[in-house]
Amino acid sequence: MNQPTTEHGGPAPDKDVVALLMAQHGRIRDLFDEVEATSGDARRDAFGRLVHMLAVHETAEEEVVHPFAKRTAEGGESIVAERLEEERKAKEALASLEEMDPDDEKFQPALLELRMDVEQHARAEERYEFAQLRRLSDPSTLATLAKSVKVAEATAPTHPRPGVETGAKNAALGPFAAIKDRVKDAMRGSGSQGSSSG
Repeated sequence: MNQPTTEHGGPAPDKDVVALLMAQHGRIRDLFDEVEATSGDARRDAFGRLVHMLAVHETAEEEVVHPFAKRTAEGGESIVAERLEEERKAKEALASLEEMDPDDEKFQPALLELRMDVEQHARAEERYEFAQLRRLSDPSTLATLAKSVKVAEATAPTHPRPGVETGAKNAALGPFAAIKDRVKDAMRGSGSQGSSSG
């Protein structure tokens, strides 16, 4: 059975977890560009969408992708441990940025540092984790993982939770944090930022 593809010939993101996560990495880069290129309310809005995207994306990876990679990839335990440590540091930096005014002179340098860390993390995931997922998994498994990531994103917290980087911790704390975050977003009028998957 052939795997569904995009117009560019690659696997369709809704049918392939690697394609889905790679597309999200591209969207994250675009959001960093948007935050850097704007100011005032436009920057606040773009930064809010970036925070949302990073929070739900990382939670879904922690709940679905990393546990699977840990079990199936060669050297999975150490690969995932490194990614989780990177994610913890990024969540701390993101939470710190959330406390700042986006027009503060200290915001842009801190944002650029976070961007470098996030992009380095994404490259490491793509090289060490996603490449093995693609090689070791059949199309059916990749499709099931993509579906699982979408479900995890739909119920994920929309703000960073440093220290909550494992699937078990996300499962225990995530639903409560997600409700709290989504109420906070709605009160701020930012609840319509859209999901990370689209």
